[in-house]
Amino acid sequence: MSKCMTLHGILLVMLFACGTSDNSEEIPDEPEIKNTKDALVTKVIVSGSENAYTFSVTISSPDLGCNQYADWWEVVDSEENLLYRRILAHSHVNEQPFTRSGGPVSIQKSTEVYVRAHMNNSGFGTSMLKGTVETGFSEITAENFAQNLESEQPLPTGCAF
Repeated sequence: MSKCMTLHGILLVMLFACGTSDNSEEIPDEPEIKNTKDALVTKVIVSGSENAYTFSVTISSPDLGCNQYADWWEVVDSEENLLYRRILAHSHVNEQPFTRSGGPVSIQKSTEVYVRAHMNNSGFGTSMLKGTVETGFSEITAENFAQNLESEQPLPTGCAF
C-alpha cells in the first residue's frame, strides 16, 4: 500500500506542478500597431450656405487605440491650401465607420475641394474624395497630394483614449 501511496503522491505532485506552471504572457495596454491600411473618407455630406458650410465626414480607419488612429480629416482646395481641419481627439476602435462634423468651411458651392483623413502613425493615404458642394463628391487616388500640409496647424495635442 505504501508503494501505491507513493506512486499516487508522485502523480499528484506532477499534476500540481503542471497545473501551476506560469504560461502567462504580459498583455499590453494597447494592441500592436498594424499599418495595414489608411484612414479612408467614405462619405461627405455638406450643409449650410456659401462661405459657411458644415462638412459631415464619414471615415473608416484601422484604429487600435492612441498608438494608431485617425487623428484628423481636412478640406483642401485644388491649389493645395488647407481650408479646414477637424481634429479627432481620440481613437474610434469600436465605432467604425464613424462620422464627425466640422466647419464653417468658407467656400463657394462650385469650389472644387478634396476631403481626406490622416492617421497619426502613417500620415495621409492616397485615397480621398473630390468634388464640390454643387455636384457632390467621388473617390479619387492621388499620390503625394499636398503632403506639405501634414505639419500645418492646427495639429492634435494628444489622444484621450
